[in-house]
Amino acid sequence: MARRIRSAAALAFAGVAIIIGVAGCTGGAPDPTVPPTTTAAVPLSTDRPEPTSLPPSLRPELSASENLAYFDTVGIAVATANPAAGGRDFIDALVAAGFDKSQMQVTADRTTVDLQADSVQFSVLFQGECLVGQYGPKSGGYHGAVRPPLGTGTCLVGQTRPIDW
Repeated sequence: MARRIRSAAALAFAGVAIIIGVAGCTGGAPDPTVPPTTTAAVPLSTDRPEPTSLPPSLRPELSASENLAYFDTVGIAVATANPAAGGRDFIDALVAAGFDKSQMQVTADRTTVDLQADSVQFSVLFQGECLVGQYGPKSGGYHGAVRPPLGTGTCLVGQTRPIDW
């Protein structure tokens, strides 16, 4: 069990390092005085304990950090219900959960050479911060984090997919 926890922690740290490293490649580096908030990787298995104190609904009057548990609840539910979930699945679930679609971004499900993407990232600009989720076959389960917005005012680096549905 301890080995499993260490493995999950290592995967979460690697995911955070990648997100921070990629964000540093843009002109809008995150404010170093703002500590990021993250959730550990949540492997999709039936032997993990169920969360006991998560908020039951979106609390728009609270900060992004205070809504991260709810954001994660939605993301984990999508990944658990459909292990092959793509970007649209996460966006649709977040909209149904009350998040503002106009403040969302999502990466493509397929690469430029038409291969399945290793993971999909999705975000919601919320109360001046970014709720960011990642899920895919090579990401070690679901990950969620709160990050400052980029200098562009958006949450994800690079080209994102239009949310036009």
